[in-house]
Amino acid sequence: MYVIAGLGNPGKKYENTRHNMGFITVDQLAIKHDIKVDKLKFKALVGEGRIAGQKVLLVKPQTYMNLSGESIRQVMHFYKLDPEKLIVIYDDIDIELGALRIRKFGSAGTHNGMKSVVYQLQSDRFPRIRIGIGSQKKGDLVDFVIGGFSKEEVPVLEETVTKAVSAIECILEEDVDIAMNRYNTKKARPKKEEHE
Repeated sequence: MYVIAGLGNPGKKYENTRHNMGFITVDQLAIKHDIKVDKLKFKALVGEGRIAGQKVLLVKPQTYMNLSGESIRQVMHFYKLDPEKLIVIYDDIDIELGALRIRKFGSAGTHNGMKSVVYQLQSDRFPRIRIGIGSQKKGDLVDFVIGGFSKEEVPVLEETVTKAVSAIECILEEDVDIAMNRYNTKKARPKKEEHE
C-alpha cells in the first residue's frame, strides 16, 4: 500500500491558495480515480482506493501546514509502512511557477510542512513531488503563499497539477526514476536565432 499525502491548510480561507497545491493535486487524483477523500482519521481527511493496480490511501492533513508531519506519522505507524511507501506533494517557492520536481528523497528545504514530515518520521527517504509556485513577488512571503492565484497563473498551475497526477500514477505503475525522467521539467532554454 502507498500513502499519497498532499500538504496544505484546511478551511475555506485557504482552499485555492498557492500553499494548497498538495491538497489540490490530491483532489484531482481522487476525482480521476473515483476515490472519496472524506473520512476524518489520523488528524486528516483520508480516502482509500486503487490506482495503477496499487492500493492507496490519499491523505490531506487537517493540522495546518506546519504540523503536517503529525498526521502523516500516525498514518505510517498505523499501517506499519516504510518511508518509501509515502509520496508527498507540496508547493515550492524556490521553483519557478509551473515547474515540477520529483525526487526520491532529500532534505525538506525551506518548506515548513516538509520539515514537519521529515522530523516526525525521522527520515527523508521518501519520494516527493514539488510544484513550483515561484516567488516573483517581493514582499511578505506568508501573504504570497497563502494568497490566491492570479488569472495568468491558473492555466499554468492547472497544467502542472495534471502533470503531477500523471507523475503519481507513473510512480505507482512503474517507479520513481521513470517518473523523474518523464516529468521533471527543466527551465525552457531561450530559442536560438535561426540564422545562427
